[in-house]
Amino acid sequence: MSESFQFQLKKTDGGARLGEVSMPRGAIRTPAFMPVGTVGTVKAMYLDQVRESGADIILGNTYHLMLRPGAERVARLGGLHELIRWPHPILTDSGGFQVMSLSGLRKLDEKGVTFKSHVDGSLHHMSPERSIEIQGLLDSDIQMQLDECVALPATPKEIERAMEMSLRWAERCKVAFGNQPGKAMFGIVQGGDVPELRVRSAQALSGMDLKGYAVGGLAVGEPQEVMLRMLDITLPELPTEKPRYLMGVGTPDDMLKSVARGIDMFDCVMPTRSGRHGLAFTRRGKVNIRNARHAEDMRPLDDQSSCPASRDYSRAYLHHLVRANEALGGMLLSWHNLAYYQELMQGIRQAIAEGRFADFMAETQENWARGDLEPV
Repeated sequence: MSESFQFQLKKTDGGARLGEVSMPRGAIRTPAFMPVGTVGTVKAMYLDQVRESGADIILGNTYHLMLRPGAERVARLGGLHELIRWPHPILTDSGGFQVMSLSGLRKLDEKGVTFKSHVDGSLHHMSPERSIEIQGLLDSDIQMQLDECVALPATPKEIERAMEMSLRWAERCKVAFGNQPGKAMFGIVQGGDVPELRVRSAQALSGMDLKGYAVGGLAVGEPQEVMLRMLDITLPELPTEKPRYLMGVGTPDDMLKSVARGIDMFDCVMPTRSGRHGLAFTRRGKVNIRNARHAEDMRPLDDQSSCPASRDYSRAYLHHLVRANEALGGMLLSWHNLAYYQELMQGIRQAIAEGRFADFMAETQENWARGDLEPV
């Protein structure tokens, strides 16, 4: 383990990148998928299971944790790692996306954002400096700048205003973060679906010489082809020697195509949220376990998986649990989905290392298209 934050780009294969982030609390193999532990828990999962599935890092959310149990309380209890029993790296989102989602419950200006809690209606103010302070109290390893995320579609004028505000906030977050050995603050590229704004944002953030860069404001309602086009425009403007994080993305297909363009890190609630609603992601594509065809199917979701939820439980039993609204159904499917996401990332990393990422991508997409009706 490194005593400082370091990113090593080990190999490239086309646009795909194999690397490793080294930090005092551990290494993060990239491309990496970060399970989302919004309020200090990856929903329906024990963190031991999350670790065993292959996760090197999880994500927590500043907005939710500041409301409950409260950042100062978490600090008094020894920090987020100690509280939730996760001694490995944690990235905290700044809370900007959640605050911006409050619509009528918030007021935004240059100083920051004032908002009402969705929990109890209490009034709060989050400035760029307060966002960094909260993340410091949580003791996260990678901290994100406060930004303004605009939902698409939006007018170019509105997108530009938010992008420029986010750049000014990035400067303030950098000052507030200061020099914290072994930790990192990432900037967030904004600019919506306007190419020249994406370029301006990426260039300005690159000039700040931050430890890493995220691409934000995507997967907020736009088609996949728009997201990918914005990545094609944005990533060449970012330093090759710094990690690149695509926020809130996504499906296995989103991740595969984004890795091909040079993304190193991902997070998304999709594997656990989908699992709680009966949807499994597999080597043979998506499986809706609620469908009647699974009612008497004794096959597991994937007999080749190392995950017990994937390998040891029949589809018939999973179907029964989900249709009966039993909590165990969501737990097992969340476990399966997280394991599949990590197995996919491991396959991606191995393929890049062996110089066969394009073939791996094609084979993976072919298997998804084939479906799961025939025996796996």
